Amino acid sequence: MATYVLKRIVTIVPIFLIATLITFGMINLSPVDPAEAYFAAAHIQATDEALEQKRHEFGLDQPLLIQYVNTVIKICQFDFGISYVTNKPVWEEISARIPATIQLTIGSLLIAILVSVPIGFFAGIKKNSGIDHFSRFLSFIGASIPSFWLGYLFIFFFSVKLDLFPVEGTGTWKHLILPSVTLAFPLIALYTRLLRASILENLQESYVLFARTRGLHEMVIMGKHVLRIAISPMITGLGMNLGNLLTGAIIVEAVFSWPGFGRYFLEAIFNRDVPVIQAYVLLAAGLFLISNLIVDLIQMYIDPRISRKGRQFQ
Repeated sequence: MATYVLKRIVTIVPIFLIATLITFGMINLSPVDPAEAYFAAAHIQATDEALEQKRHEFGLDQPLLIQYVNTVIKICQFDFGISYVTNKPVWEEISARIPATIQLTIGSLLIAILVSVPIGFFAGIKKNSGIDHFSRFLSFIGASIPSFWLGYLFIFFFSVKLDLFPVEGTGTWKHLILPSVTLAFPLIALYTRLLRASILENLQESYVLFARTRGLHEMVIMGKHVLRIAISPMITGLGMNLGNLLTGAIIVEAVFSWPGFGRYFLEAIFNRDVPVIQAYVLLAAGLFLISNLIVDLIQMYIDPRISRKGRQFQ
């Protein structure tokens, strides 16, 4: 296990370096001059001398290779530069907003898992029953409704009409309910569909027939054996969505005025705050890599058919 983890970490390093190279290249190929973007964000009419001085301060007058090396060194030190808008370190701004995004992420994941696992499980073992039809209807609705529209529907009914939850902001558990449910709804549709399909597939496997011939109770077979193997695709989907959730669901945070990382990134786009945009892309890439590594380790523990030796040949 330790050797596999070490090898995966080693493979993460070049992938992350490629992400830094792509981000660095996109910023340098962009028609937006970082020095001009800085003065534009500060609402300052810059002179040519001021632009040249700011380019020198940013190191833009150095060769591209030196700029890239300096960028990677700073990233390893969690130094993403200074925000053009607030004139504060970007990492300081991100650190202040990450807890709100983590809170929203945990809430949405808990809701998605607690709802999708029982529905997907019983829909799989009771094919063509009422709960199976309900699960397919839920999956269709969840995959069809855009998050921003669903968020506005929740605000209209539960905040404006019924006055049950706050419209925006953070502070209490009531502020967390509507954005978490909005963010969890498409995940519920995805995980329910994945778990149902996986259970139906595993019910055709020979180990289920063998367990039944041994006289094991049906619910023991379903819960202890089938569910443990069938939940693997759902965990894979969780790993693919975890990075997106942690970096902030931009639309949901904007709709509910949630002070998270995604909303901060959206504001940075409008303000052309280049250091913040670069930090968002790199952190998103890093979180995706780490979440996929964690999911692989969880799958190796849950699914006994996955061995370390088998992974090495893939």
